[in-house]
Amino acid sequence: MAADPLSPEETRRYARHLVLKGMGGGGQQALKAARVLVVGAGGIGSPVIAYLAGAGVGRLGIVDHDAVSLSNLQRQVIHTSIGMGKAESAERFVHALNPHVAVTVHAEQLDASNAATILGGYDLVLDGTDNLATRRATAAAAEALRLPLVSGAVSMFDGQVTVFAADGPRFGDLYPEEADDTDLPSCEATGILGPLTGVIGTLMAMEAIKLITGIGEPLIRRVLTYDGKGARFSEFSY
Repeated sequence: MAADPLSPEETRRYARHLVLKGMGGGGQQALKAARVLVVGAGGIGSPVIAYLAGAGVGRLGIVDHDAVSLSNLQRQVIHTSIGMGKAESAERFVHALNPHVAVTVHAEQLDASNAATILGGYDLVLDGTDNLATRRATAAAAEALRLPLVSGAVSMFDGQVTVFAADGPRFGDLYPEEADDTDLPSCEATGILGPLTGVIGTLMAMEAIKLITGIGEPLIRRVLTYDGKGARFSEFSY
């Protein structure tokens, strides 16, 4: 779907993209025409939403049924109002940052019963949720709709990012069916270093922009891992 021409204000706003070799006007137009769904507006979703909104993605869908709590503010940097729904809070943030981005709020729990309906209106999905049930439902719907899925996860001091695409491995190749949420440490039990979610969420936004614009090599068939304590990135193929 073609986007409308950039307005003079948008041309000034995205000036650093427009002069960037490989991006230019064509890349910015692709961003403006893109419809991107972010599943989860928490620690990982916050930087994803911030950078995609700043970059000029035309439509952002935001899925989250939770409300902002005080303990969220240590890492969920787009939120300020305790008790407000996270999806609505994210919408408010986006509108304040970039009025050229349209936002669709999905203030509901995504599961197998509604995932296909929610994902159906988008070109690309990013998932930074913290439980396997939601991640599996999102991945299954993305696979059925042949939508690329940027997936990120964090735990304590470590994180990882990968991209699932129609011509690549499936979610189940990386996360076997026997894996269960009870096998994974929860953020509430083990803690999470705030900036770690920023590192992983920003990497996910980068992958999304690459997929939308055709720039570079996405993390398809590859997992990029980050060791925050050791300040090391690693990569493995699967």
